Amino acid sequence: MVLPGLSEARVVTKKFLLTGRPGCGKTTLIKRVVNNLLQRAGGFYTEEIRDGGTRTGFKIVTLDGNEAVFAHVDLKTPERLGKYGLDLATLERIGVCAVREAVRQRRLAVIDEIGPMEIRSAIFRDAVNEALDSEIPLLATVFARSLPFTNAIKSRPDVTLIEVRPDNRERLLSELSDRIQALNPG
Repeated sequence: MVLPGLSEARVVTKKFLLTGRPGCGKTTLIKRVVNNLLQRAGGFYTEEIRDGGTRTGFKIVTLDGNEAVFAHVDLKTPERLGKYGLDLATLERIGVCAVREAVRQRRLAVIDEIGPMEIRSAIFRDAVNEALDSEIPLLATVFARSLPFTNAIKSRPDVTLIEVRPDNRERLLSELSDRIQALNPG
C-alpha cells in the first residue's frame, strides 16, 4: 500500500502517524519537527543503545530530559522480544507518564514508537488510545508491519498515516512542522 504524502492527504487531522522501514529516519524526523515548533511538546522518543557496532538495546528519552533503558540484551526479565529483555515498568513509569502529562497539559504528544515491544504493555496501549481520543495534536511513529493493535490505530479515520522514505523526509519536515504549528500556535 502506498501512502499519500502529507500534502496529498485528504483528511484534515491533528493526529499524524509516521511509518516506514527501520532506519528510514522516523525518529530523526520527529526530533527535528519538535525542535522546529514554537510550542512545547511532551512525550518520548526511543534511541538505540549500541556496543561497538552492534545494537544491544533501546532507551526511552522524554522530551523533558528523562531517560531510561527499556529493552536490552542483558535485561533478565520475563517479558522478552527476540534477543531483548523488556522492562515494561520503565516504559510505563517514564514513557506513559510523559504522554499522559502532554495530554493533561494540552501539548503536542509525541510517541516514538508504537511497536511490538511497547504494545506488550496494556498501560501503554491505554495511553496511546487516550492521546488518540483527546483533542490534542499527536505525532507518533507506528510499526509498519501488521499487528492487531497497530492496524486498528492505522485504520482510524481521524489519523493521517505517512510513509517516511529517504526521498520525502526533508519535505515532510517542513510540512509537518507547519501543519502542527498551525494547529497550536501557542
